[in-house]
Amino acid sequence: MSDQNNSQVVVYSTTWCPDCIMAKKVLDSMKVEYTDINIERDPDAVETVLSINNGSRSVPTIVFADGSTLTEPSVVVLRNRIEELNLAG
Repeated sequence: MSDQNNSQVVVYSTTWCPDCIMAKKVLDSMKVEYTDINIERDPDAVETVLSINNGSRSVPTIVFADGSTLTEPSVVVLRNRIEELNLAG
């Protein structure tokens, strides 16, 4: 993980969410730097997630530097998006 200002990827997550843990493992395995924001500790982050997901508090919500987002992606979908954006380290 790195500072949000330098990250090309921001992951909105919770500590208890299995899909969040999986997404971060994929990012780590592909050596993608990201900022992890726990929405349980950050009210502004909750608002961001709600805004992106049309009122749903769905995590993980992943935001890429190009402005694109993925919500609750499968491993395959996340890996493909990382490769499309050439983010793998």
